[in-house]
Amino acid sequence: MKIAILGFGKMGHIIEQFAIERGHDIVLKVNAENLDDLTIKNLKNADIAIDFSTPDAVLQNIALCFDAGVAIVVGTTGWYGRLQEIKDQCNEGNNSLLYGSNFSVGVNVFFFVNKVLAKIMNRYPQYEVQVEEIHHTEKLDSPSGTAMSIAEGIIGELRRKSDWVNELIGSNNELITKPDQLLIESHRINDVPGTHTVIYSSEVDDIEFKHKAHSRAGFALGAVLAAEWLHNKTGFFNITDMFDFSV
Repeated sequence: MKIAILGFGKMGHIIEQFAIERGHDIVLKVNAENLDDLTIKNLKNADIAIDFSTPDAVLQNIALCFDAGVAIVVGTTGWYGRLQEIKDQCNEGNNSLLYGSNFSVGVNVFFFVNKVLAKIMNRYPQYEVQVEEIHHTEKLDSPSGTAMSIAEGIIGELRRKSDWVNELIGSNNELITKPDQLLIESHRINDVPGTHTVIYSSEVDDIEFKHKAHSRAGFALGAVLAAEWLHNKTGFFNITDMFDFSV
């Protein structure tokens, strides 16, 4: 495939490496220094685009890809409030888009098992549950998109939780949660791997379910796999459409 990378930062460089290793060509790389290269004409040279840009840029990038008739894989988060609108535009224009908060194979296995575990824990109301996420200090937003997906997976299966709230540790804004609220506790620490943990606690024991990323490589490889999966498909997809963990 011929691939355009929109948001050619640290993640974009690793995506390029995996794409080339898998036999693909990178025909366009766009970052803040060459935004003028992001045109419909240049996008038409690609079979598919992979976006790891910013919440401020992603909607325009999606619109340009739709206008160019180029499928797009979106790893950028922070735009999900416009999800239905973009889905309608994608389907009305007969375009192709796949989005997800995390493309790592391991994380998507985690997402699936997290839902299974939450469903089981309906039987054991003595357990309180929370989500903890740890990222490096360069990550300014909280919670992470991955933590939100984990929390929403729990809420979708665990009847005693109806929504989530976030506390950024060290922000001097301690939360007191209601019984039906799921706490996402966010930590920002220098030089740490991204880590997400689901913790079920009772008076007698704790159950911890954890994913720790060693590097960005798993996310980048997953994005390339997603592009391969989306190629020659039409429609609006979530990463869960790509991963089938039926058991």
